[in-house]
Amino acid sequence: MKKRFWLLISLFTVFAMVMAACQPATAEPTAAMDEAETMEEAPADEAMADDPCMGAQPGDEISLLYQWSGAEEEKLNQILAPFVEQCGVVLLPESTRDQALLDTKVQAGTPPDVAFWNVAQLEQYKDVLIPMDTLGAHGENYADFFKSPGTIDGMWLGLPVKADIKTIIWYSPAVFAAKGYTVPTTWDELDALVESMVANGDVPWSMGMESGDATGWTGSDFIQDILLVQQGPDFVMGLISGDVSYDDAGVKQAYETYGKWAADPVYTVGGAEGTLSTGFNDAILKVFSDPPEAMMVKQSGFAGGTILEQYPDMVYGEDYDFFAVPGAQGMQGGADWLMAFNDTPAVRALIAYLSSLEGGANWAKASFDLSPNNGADGNYVDAALIKKGAALANATGFTPDLGDTIPGGFGSAEWAAIVSYVNGGDLDAALASVAAAQAEALGQ
Repeated sequence: MKKRFWLLISLFTVFAMVMAACQPATAEPTAAMDEAETMEEAPADEAMADDPCMGAQPGDEISLLYQWSGAEEEKLNQILAPFVEQCGVVLLPESTRDQALLDTKVQAGTPPDVAFWNVAQLEQYKDVLIPMDTLGAHGENYADFFKSPGTIDGMWLGLPVKADIKTIIWYSPAVFAAKGYTVPTTWDELDALVESMVANGDVPWSMGMESGDATGWTGSDFIQDILLVQQGPDFVMGLISGDVSYDDAGVKQAYETYGKWAADPVYTVGGAEGTLSTGFNDAILKVFSDPPEAMMVKQSGFAGGTILEQYPDMVYGEDYDFFAVPGAQGMQGGADWLMAFNDTPAVRALIAYLSSLEGGANWAKASFDLSPNNGADGNYVDAALIKKGAALANATGFTPDLGDTIPGGFGSAEWAAIVSYVNGGDLDAALASVAAAQAEALGQ
């Protein structure tokens, strides 16, 4: 009896399933599928507009590790304030200049959720970092040449958040006007200006590079800018990747151009001895002393702060100013990179905010150096940053510092080679030693 009962039930069930399959399909499943597909294809900006907090809940925590402190840390807090207020997340920051602390945390398996560090660490930690596109970063708000240094083995691991351009020359507009000098717009004009200054009895450059164990880094910056003029950014990036050897003829040409100015007292304060023994900050100030010891100094954006610290009454645009290295094909600069070790809703929300146009605009308004984010353009409020921001926005390429990017002992080897060359050493031997360090660092 039981078998007959269950047989009838089974036949009825099969009959019901067949009848249901014969009915016309309703529109509801199709509409739901279309909606799901639309959600998958929606760009990150639309997803953030629907939920800017990316599912993060008030009270969710984000641990941060960075090198900033004092006024810099205050500016970062100003930038993050709208995000914190909107999402209610709790930031757990830690500030240190010691990368060993970050290494220890990563090796122990307890890294911070997010670290703001140097581009070299993207390569170092590539196996444990979360890709930016996985986390919903707005890649469309960055030029490809800004994303490229943060892309390791095809994965976009670093979000560039803060930048400083180095391809600039500082001078006194008042002194230039008094002596009849005009700002050059091409490399040939710069070369002609240098020779005109020499003919007038003025020393064109202040090129002091003394910096303890790091003596030589200002020379490296200068040579890299010359490479941007003579060879272009692809050549520089080739040095970073190892596709171009450091003893290439193009590098030698740049060294020779630099050496003409750096070792001769006619062209720079103190000649070779002055270049090697004068502190890099003192070199900046020599251009703005009364009377000035030199007419120009090539230095990064931080030089403005050095000038004002020594001469607080000087006025930007009148007593001190800068111009981009004329003829440079792209800019050289340093950058701080956001890297994520953990994937949480709060981390996603932070990255979505910082990489949004709003995040870029707020970074610019806080005057925390420059932002590579397109949203920064037009939102700087400091006069010098407005000019630097325009130069960055119009750049056709951006190359990170060679010594900061190529790992291992490359940086020290390059600085030693520059010091040796300025001091009269053999250039070919110096370049060969750096090429060997480059190959070793890149595993070639």
